[in-house]
Amino acid sequence: MADSGEGAGARRRSVRSRVLLAAIILLLAIGTAATTFILVTPPSAAPPAAPPAASPTPTTSATLPELPVGAMNILLIGSDIRGSAREAVANQDAKGGVVDQRADMIMLVHVQADHRRVFGISVMRDSWVAIPGHAESKVNASLSLGGPRLVAETVGSLLSVRIDHYVMLDFDGFKAITDALGGIDVNVPVAFAASFDTHHAFTQGMNHLDGQAALEFVRERYSFADGDYQRVRNQQAFVRAVIGQLLATGRVGGPAEAIAVVAHAAPYALADSGLDATGMAALAYGLRGIDPAASVFFTLPNAGTGTSPDGQSIVVPDSAGTAEVAGALARDDLAGYVAAHGL
Repeated sequence: MADSGEGAGARRRSVRSRVLLAAIILLLAIGTAATTFILVTPPSAAPPAAPPAASPTPTTSATLPELPVGAMNILLIGSDIRGSAREAVANQDAKGGVVDQRADMIMLVHVQADHRRVFGISVMRDSWVAIPGHAESKVNASLSLGGPRLVAETVGSLLSVRIDHYVMLDFDGFKAITDALGGIDVNVPVAFAASFDTHHAFTQGMNHLDGQAALEFVRERYSFADGDYQRVRNQQAFVRAVIGQLLATGRVGGPAEAIAVVAHAAPYALADSGLDATGMAALAYGLRGIDPAASVFFTLPNAGTGTSPDGQSIVVPDSAGTAEVAGALARDDLAGYVAAHGL
């Protein structure tokens, strides 16, 4: 299947934030919110330009809120901006207009109602969709048109689901977060050498990745015959590895441990209004009972690549396949969907 990107001659947008997101997703996917937040109620004020001054301080007597019953949907967004996504969103909130950033990673994390399984659904960045309040376009354009709130609204509309939280990250903290975790052991699906930066060589099987190597792992697409499709699979492998490592090492085994992990990530995250550092820690701690081996990641069905009416290279939607996933989400039965499709 052909690469759905803009081509080797086009400007390569940085995918750096997708790994940051991956680090946060594990925090979010490991838990469920102490409070439910609707996708259309993110902060009305611009997020702060600097990291929050006061993150919760881990102590042996730390406590976190109990988690509500029910399934949860968290949207992870990776900005391709060559700068600060936080500042770009703040400027857009204040002045409006279009910002020169797109969503290079879009992954919906569905936490099953029993909080024992996590499902990750990747939406191809070039998927041709209806963007609320705008014309049809690639789903990644929703970020430039309306910030992370519009991305959440677009994905929520696409899948007929409420997004309880969204989290967006950019480049600056990615390597720091990965390195703060001591690196990540990732089961690399396909051997390859990155085509940029250090040209890191990845062998098939388990690889221990520091921040720079992890960046190259989730960013690469030109080394693969199917381009973005394999890049999305690599993103999924990374997220799965982070979740597994956090749980296996006991880093979220208690409230104090969860707070300490989130303290590394929270300053780099741009989230909806309810998901502050304490909320992230509650999420991380609340799903400490998740079984990583039972968690499944897959890509939203599509009909391959094609051309839009205005001549863009796109990923063609599979309306029937998308509707099937939406139905499974509505029933909290992604386990049945995964089993039926052998995922």
